[in-house]
Amino acid sequence: VQLVESGGGLVQAGDSLRLSCAASGSSFSINAMGWYRQAPGKQRELVARIFEAGGSTNYADSVKGRFTISRDNAKSTINLQMNSLKPEDTAVYYCMLVTMFGMDYWGKGTLVTVSS
Repeated sequence: VQLVESGGGLVQAGDSLRLSCAASGSSFSINAMGWYRQAPGKQRELVARIFEAGGSTNYADSVKGRFTISRDNAKSTINLQMNSLKPEDTAVYYCMLVTMFGMDYWGKGTLVTVSS
């Protein structure tokens, strides 16, 4: 399974960005896909996750109301719409996929920088 992220960049506080992640490779059954981020000197943390069954979602408290995760099943793609960005959102954002068998895969990451 390969995950390719896109959409990162440099923006100002209050701006919006949309991240996308496309999954490809041999056949796999998705349990969930999501976004994690890692800021300099900090541990990687969950940002948002969407489950295949029912489309339920989880968000970190710090992004609730500002970020929205969505999926395009036909394209095995997820998106993260990030609004009202803050400098503390600056991080490398990683796409993650978990299969029904519990195997997890990660993308290489895309950098989001929010200037004040």
